[in-house]
Amino acid sequence: MSTAGRWFKRGLISLAVLVAVGAAGVTWHVRAKLPQRDGELTLTGLSATVQVRYDEWGVPHIDARNEADLYRALGYLHAQDRLFQMEMLRRLARGELSEVLGPKLVETDRLFRTLGIRARADEIAAQVARQNPDSASLRALRAYLDGVNQYQATRPAPLEFEVLGIPKRPFTEADTLSVAGYLAYSFAAAFRTEPALTAVRDQLGPDYLRIFDLDWHPQGMLQPQAAGTLGSAGPMLMRIAAASDRAAELAGLPQFEGSNAWVVSGSRTASGKPLLAGDPHIAYSTPAVWWEAHLRTPDFELYGHHLALNPMALLGHNQRFGWSLTMFQNDDVDLIAEKINPANPNEVWVHGQWVPMTSRQEVLKVKGQPDQILTLRRSPHGPIINDAVPGDKGERPIAMWWAFLETENPVLDAFYQLGRADTLDKARQAASLVHAPGLNIVWANAAGDIGWWASAKLPQRPEGVNPTFILDGTQPESDKLGFLPFSSNPQEENPARGYIVSANFQPVSGMPVPGYYNLAERGRRLDGLISQGKRWDTQNSQALQLDVQTDYGPQVLRPLIPELRGAASIEEQSLVEALVRWNGAYKADGLAPVLFQQFIAELLRATMKDELGDAQFENLRRTRALDHALPRLVADENSPWWDDRTTPQRETRADIVRRAWKAALAHLQATLGPDSGQWRWDRAHTLTHEHPLGKQKPLDKIFNVGPFPVPGGHEVPNNLAQRNGDGPWAVTYGPSTRRLIDFAKPQEALGVNPVGQSGVWPDPHYDDQAPLLAKGQYRREWLSEADVQAHARGLLVLKPR
Repeated sequence: MSTAGRWFKRGLISLAVLVAVGAAGVTWHVRAKLPQRDGELTLTGLSATVQVRYDEWGVPHIDARNEADLYRALGYLHAQDRLFQMEMLRRLARGELSEVLGPKLVETDRLFRTLGIRARADEIAAQVARQNPDSASLRALRAYLDGVNQYQATRPAPLEFEVLGIPKRPFTEADTLSVAGYLAYSFAAAFRTEPALTAVRDQLGPDYLRIFDLDWHPQGMLQPQAAGTLGSAGPMLMRIAAASDRAAELAGLPQFEGSNAWVVSGSRTASGKPLLAGDPHIAYSTPAVWWEAHLRTPDFELYGHHLALNPMALLGHNQRFGWSLTMFQNDDVDLIAEKINPANPNEVWVHGQWVPMTSRQEVLKVKGQPDQILTLRRSPHGPIINDAVPGDKGERPIAMWWAFLETENPVLDAFYQLGRADTLDKARQAASLVHAPGLNIVWANAAGDIGWWASAKLPQRPEGVNPTFILDGTQPESDKLGFLPFSSNPQEENPARGYIVSANFQPVSGMPVPGYYNLAERGRRLDGLISQGKRWDTQNSQALQLDVQTDYGPQVLRPLIPELRGAASIEEQSLVEALVRWNGAYKADGLAPVLFQQFIAELLRATMKDELGDAQFENLRRTRALDHALPRLVADENSPWWDDRTTPQRETRADIVRRAWKAALAHLQATLGPDSGQWRWDRAHTLTHEHPLGKQKPLDKIFNVGPFPVPGGHEVPNNLAQRNGDGPWAVTYGPSTRRLIDFAKPQEALGVNPVGQSGVWPDPHYDDQAPLLAKGQYRREWLSEADVQAHARGLLVLKPR
């Protein structure tokens, strides 16, 4: 039985018992857990009545007399829809899943305890309480958590709590800060990429490394219009990467992957005011990552998108300003191989002397088993991540330097201020408070200003150090010389070109900012379209967010076309010509995308698996490094990667292209049928929003949402991305919302939630927006009083108790 199966066997039994009670009893039991959106409720701690009007999409429009009442109500209402999501997110971040899900999650919990998120969050929470107990953001957080906890204490537990046997436990400030740490844990690429590229460098040599684009490009990637350190750590690091991926997948929790955002000044819009667009790319799940709420007091208003356990909107707008986010993709994690003292295994060699490591013990509670005591070590460089894998001490223990653990990271203050930042100066100041994870903040206001700030605390590394590889802890290369001032970060305000595009590519910067940046083609496509002479509005901007084309595919295919023609039989020539004619668009009815994706999967397998082995190949295939390497590989017919080491002869590029082509056609015939006329992209490329309980059949039929046939694909603007690998392809991440705001009429902003507001099955708002996202449709985000009144479908009044 699979891990997920063992998790949810109990759930199946529990549901079977409920069904046995009788359909009427089940209906009553389930409906008692649904959110209340009409009537009156009392809430302890309110100073005055709070009025909540729910619109047709289940979005609450909250009117309160003051911020304390506003955030207390916000917490209560958020918990109504997302309490299970809150519980799973804090348990994952704090390494506490095995306490309710059993021993199969011990490896995941060990990983997150080793990362130090829990310990650092506890430390920051205590520090803030001592040093700034009356800060506005802390007051808001405490009121919000009080609302969450009042809901949990007074209402029936969510169905998932019953199925999985999760006890209720109050939420704390440290839980919220732990979630911030999980968001900063967007660097799983470091665990996959650095070991793989270090292995290529050390075991295969520079000729094999050449295809990976490891150089810094001083002008950025968006051009203006017109040595033996790995040792035995490789398997351990791959196991950690796998544990991380598996945990987020099974728990149904968001992983931030990339994003698009752009802002156009009034000189380029039909209205004469700035236009803001954003679609953060996040892993899909049920419920979705964002929960929307419209907040109002006499002194404050914001229509925001909230993450579980965070009272501050991470995306938001009002009549005066708004912002969106993309991932900066800067490398804020260094993996450092330590040298152990042969005479004392608790000492490492740093700066010419043996230095003791520190250690701490933590108790890991495991359901159905005795507690486990974890001993977690730390060198001067950071936590020893070998401790995530029991018994793996390693001949060269690997330390992790992580900006999240080394900075103050006042992220709550940052977004509290950003939600009130109606000027460039205020927005810049708020952006400077984001330390980890690195975020691009793209902002505009109704006064006509636009801006972008790459927000992160950037470390100063010694000159010439490339943190793409595992560093040597005995050498100065592993040192940090401090942090750069925020003024040195990449940023722009009111550029002469009249627009700013942010799409996770390497930005223009005066100095190197190492990172795991996405392909530049998605950003180039958007830049090329926006720079045209048309006047932009919320209607024609939809075509940009829904665009399905880049030149990446044709660029990869171009050097291989002669060899593909030579590899194909007479009957197959029409398929090759479909690739020759292809413009790189991932349209719903396209044949070329199906052929390209499977051919590339076979090509990479045939070129790299013999050198890397199964595990390291799969590891590398889940990184962005291959996206950058592929065009360089196919363009170099003399690359050593083309030779298959498992055969006595030396293969050429033509040999491998022929092998990959034949394998691709055989796979597509086996999976999609013998008639290539049926090989449509939307038949092979589908989106399903999975719930944690839906990992196990037949619960998938109840809790999952989908599948939906969808266009788009990996690294096109409509980034409904599939992983590298064999078809058919499930969409793993993509637009977590699509927002368009014209500041001439911000009350007519457009948006969409990928699934629905509610995480409570079978609430009507559990999945009512999923068809909109799949079809590329939008809905209004009601902001004006007249619209809120006209579209109210429920009135909930919260009164002081």
